[in-house]
Amino acid sequence: MQLWLSVAGDAGNNESRPADMLLCRSRDEVPDWALGDGGPRLLFADEDGSLTDAQGQIRGAHVFIDDAEGQQAARALVGMVDWLLLTCSDWTMIPLENLVAAAEGSPTRIVAEVDELAQLQGAAFALQRGVDALLLPSDDALWEEGERLAAERLAALTGAEEGASDLLEQEVLLESVTITSVEVSGLADRVCVDMVQLLEVGEGILVGSSANALCLVHGETLESAFVPPRPFRVNAGPVHAYTLLADGSTRYLCELTAGEEVLVVSPMGCRPVAVGRLKIEQRPMLLLRFITDGGIKGQLFVQQAETVRLVAEDGTAISVTGVEEGMRLLGSAGVAGRHIGQPIEQRVEER
Repeated sequence: MQLWLSVAGDAGNNESRPADMLLCRSRDEVPDWALGDGGPRLLFADEDGSLTDAQGQIRGAHVFIDDAEGQQAARALVGMVDWLLLTCSDWTMIPLENLVAAAEGSPTRIVAEVDELAQLQGAAFALQRGVDALLLPSDDALWEEGERLAAERLAALTGAEEGASDLLEQEVLLESVTITSVEVSGLADRVCVDMVQLLEVGEGILVGSSANALCLVHGETLESAFVPPRPFRVNAGPVHAYTLLADGSTRYLCELTAGEEVLVVSPMGCRPVAVGRLKIEQRPMLLLRFITDGGIKGQLFVQQAETVRLVAEDGTAISVTGVEEGMRLLGSAGVAGRHIGQPIEQRVEER
């Protein structure tokens, strides 16, 4: 996703803006720093609605949308121009989503003019695909958020979470663990983690009593004879347990907050998903003790219910009520200790 800089009147000192394109309202307002080969590419918004380059060639169209007719005029240009710049008088997502959908598969790329922070995310991810460029004024907060969203879009395309990829590669290497005992453990305050996206079969989150020894707890995505599936939920465990966040740090289950991204994991890979809410209730528990092939011991409390599942070594989901000593399950082990959830190069023992 490109970031364009809108120049209106005095351009000011915007040379440091990482603009892919500079849009001028007049050919008289091009700043000196934008001239020459080192500056950004230039486009001009002409009074007739055309977007032209420095040589006067038409490169796109500028459409103001304030009613259904404006939207129809913009749709009529899809496939006919390279760039379609949209300015909405009463900024709403519906016209933008309609035009993003209309432009899909065509040579036309959509630019949304945005001047409020609250509008940025919606434009950047409209219909999940998002616009091809954002036209922003010279505003520090808007540019900071625009750069963040552009990086997030790039990370989504490459399948990596920018800024956390190295941590994720280290933290989510699933390995087999062996169950050494299964015990009835009494009551605990159990946490269900409800997420804002649906989980697939095979996906769950990593949970454990020790940050360096976690088990993969499966989402409630499978049918049961007793309750309907809740494919957005993981019945994760008691309030004290750790889970892994998308940035590679850990968090106690009871400390998770709405909007915070946990790492959803499966044998096929991982992805960040935001928490929608927590559901905490007192429930009877089982205590599963396990050991990794490397000799790291861990334990996991889970609700004693057939709808709570872990993931077997072969990738199948298995109910915790059927787990027995000697079974091989999927988990993750690390050597780093934790301080306030962050990995540290210091010996930390958790039992």
